[in-house]
Amino acid sequence: MDDPEKRRFLWGISLAWAPWVPLLIGGILGVANAFKGISEQKATGLGAVAGGLAEAFLMFGMVATLVFEVGAIVLLVRAFSGKHWLRSLFSVVSIFLSALMIFLLGLCVWFFLVPAARTS
Repeated sequence: MDDPEKRRFLWGISLAWAPWVPLLIGGILGVANAFKGISEQKATGLGAVAGGLAEAFLMFGMVATLVFEVGAIVLLVRAFSGKHWLRSLFSVVSIFLSALMIFLLGLCVWFFLVPAARTS
């Protein structure tokens, strides 16, 4: 395996799998923390500020996820090799997961951001 091809593969895999780690960990911890926060705090003062910060972080995270996934797909497609079937198989799985993440991101925008923009 030549050096540039190996680097493209490793960068592509890193970019493809990076958004899934916080999604899984954040989903598990976030749900537990949300129920705890709802029962302990009122939605005034700091809660209103936190809501605004959460919206800003959400937009940044969505854009970063889109950039990561598109970059991963480009790198993984360029790293295909007929000589290395296991690497090619892992690339196909990672490309599929990247496409799935882009699809889920599109659904999130469709269901949550588009109706909010229409009502305001």
